[in-house]
Amino acid sequence: MASSLISRQFALSLQKNLWLSAPACRYVSKAAPQTQVEFDYDGPSMKTSVPGPRSQELTKQLGEIQNVGAVHFFCNYEESRGNYLVDVDGNRMLDIYTQISSIPIGYNHPALLKVMANPNNLSTLVNRPALGILPPENFPDKLTESLLSVAPTGMSRVQTMACGSCSNENAFKAMFIWYRNKERGHKAPSDEDLSSCMINQAPGCPDLSILSFMGGFHGRTMGCLATTHSKAIHKLDVPSLDWPIAPFPRLQYPLEEFTRENAQEEARCLEEVEDLIIKWRQKGKPVAGIVIEPIQAEGGDNHASPDFFRSLRNIARKHGCAFHVDEVQTGGGTTGKFWAHEHWGMDDPADIVSFSKKLLTGGFFHKDEFQADKPYRIFNTWMGDPSKNLLLAEVLNVIHRENLLEEVTRSGKALLNGLYELQAQYPGLLSRARGQGTFCAIDICDDATRNDILLKTRDKGVLLGGCGDRSIRFRPALIFKEYHVHIFLNILNDVLAQHK
Repeated sequence: MASSLISRQFALSLQKNLWLSAPACRYVSKAAPQTQVEFDYDGPSMKTSVPGPRSQELTKQLGEIQNVGAVHFFCNYEESRGNYLVDVDGNRMLDIYTQISSIPIGYNHPALLKVMANPNNLSTLVNRPALGILPPENFPDKLTESLLSVAPTGMSRVQTMACGSCSNENAFKAMFIWYRNKERGHKAPSDEDLSSCMINQAPGCPDLSILSFMGGFHGRTMGCLATTHSKAIHKLDVPSLDWPIAPFPRLQYPLEEFTRENAQEEARCLEEVEDLIIKWRQKGKPVAGIVIEPIQAEGGDNHASPDFFRSLRNIARKHGCAFHVDEVQTGGGTTGKFWAHEHWGMDDPADIVSFSKKLLTGGFFHKDEFQADKPYRIFNTWMGDPSKNLLLAEVLNVIHRENLLEEVTRSGKALLNGLYELQAQYPGLLSRARGQGTFCAIDICDDATRNDILLKTRDKGVLLGGCGDRSIRFRPALIFKEYHVHIFLNILNDVLAQHK
């Protein structure tokens, strides 16, 4: 029923090509039906509230085995397709959260299914080697074909890993090793270095630090957790490291109305960064590296200007700190450029760029001088998965063949404009609409209302995610088109109208 209604809506939009406004304002797509993703559904279809009976039953079953406090519902991935996630109760939802921003070209993309079905790829799919000691014959070629083809400016080396947290964890280690090698004049470690590190003491375990930002999220492993400052639940009861934490700019929106105030806020934060670097050096815990997200995602979709990042890069260079850009969530095209840091317009944007999520494998790109000087220093059993490089190579082919970065820019503009309109229509509920490409967010008046909107929108067939204290974040796949934007805006408007 819902599908036929949406099809009729598309037909109406083609005939009238206009914007309808009423108490329940409707957004009408101007996209032609033939532009629809071939393997996509034509709209949401809801049979139960979410979670439905089958999901509840499975949650209870899994609850006897694991903690299920974070489980939303159970999925039928065989039936999921394109921009739509299907649950085990047969509900079909437009997914604008995509497994926490990690599905690059939608569910069950035919090009990826073809890769999986290719008998020449079987050995790569069924054997997962310890890449650090026994890589497959085609591994250099596959890295060149996939990851190195999208390497950030100035970087020709990449270290694969399994996930975002271990990518950042090992990038931190690479920065520390680089810093200590500089301090030693690139000489061999002393006997005292070698013996003291075995009992967690200096000089072998130096008292170095990494500067991070309030609101940042870089992972939940022990080292990364010291740089994660987005939610207390991530850190509670876990010992951590005494490392400096700088304020991240809190910009006022709309940006064009607060140019002076925002410039002052960014200058304040940059001054604090320099003060902290000097203070920590005086404390005997010099800052070996700075880690930052181009857009703070988990912490509330917090943005800063290109000038801020350019200045921060210069501060790192001035004080001899490595500069690590964490693109785990922003990398892969969702901002309209393959890397969010490309928006800064810099020739030398970073020393290290970490990635995961939409790139299917984890890892970090780095400059030559951050190459580990000895074997087993940056190492684990798997160090990634060659099958993910196979899939990534095809994802990149699809991105180029279908001009998906241009699609993201178009869809992102439609999404942000729609959020601006809704914000104007519901000023008591919505504020601070912001974004780059389809990497967008909007604030809700309070946390309870935000959570209620997320649940009601889900029951109407749209899957969204929260971030920060009261924001909703939008993380669609790269195949998310303008007419998907309008399907979403219609549903969100209906939900908001109930709160008005």
